[in-house]
Amino acid sequence: MQIKTSETEIKHLLIAWLALSFAFSVLIKRWIPLDYSQSWLAIFALSAVTVGSAFVLHELSHKFVAQRYGCWSEFRMEPSMLLLAVVLPFFMPFIFAAPGAVMISSQHLTREENGKIAIAGPLMNIALAFLFFPLFFFAPPGIFKEIGWFGVMINAWLALFNMIPAGVLDGKKVWAWDKKVYGLVLGLPVIVLLLSEILT
Repeated sequence: MQIKTSETEIKHLLIAWLALSFAFSVLIKRWIPLDYSQSWLAIFALSAVTVGSAFVLHELSHKFVAQRYGCWSEFRMEPSMLLLAVVLPFFMPFIFAAPGAVMISSQHLTREENGKIAIAGPLMNIALAFLFFPLFFFAPPGIFKEIGWFGVMINAWLALFNMIPAGVLDGKKVWAWDKKVYGLVLGLPVIVLLLSEILT
């Protein structure tokens, strides 16, 4: 299968990635004590690596599965939500990270295909959370251990948030497709978060 993209999509993904990386850098700087907390560059690098991979790969997972079903699909940022994501951490201890979404066009998608496209994003985040676990547990104290910790946390929470069965979130389509699959996938990020608490 040939993956199709455009300059517009690449530009929108890059802007959203950089904006979210900046927003999470602000949040980390304000609320999470790190040994290198005085280094803005280190914090931005931490945010870009963890949030960047979590966000971009989540969206691209939707895109790839949609294109597998013959859909046109490209990411588009939402300027107002992007602005909210950047501004909110200056005033609140959290981020509403929904700066855009993959737009999908098709007249022939079934409920099952819609559910599988939706579930691809959270599953990618769960896989990434497990990939960050070795850094979290085995790296010596310092930036690599923090990357591991934050990589696990951001991916687990992003998966959990997107599985809320409401609005435009992925969970609503997964719930409509198969409630057993929904329950299984919902449980995975919860297990990741519990493991991270038990083993630290």
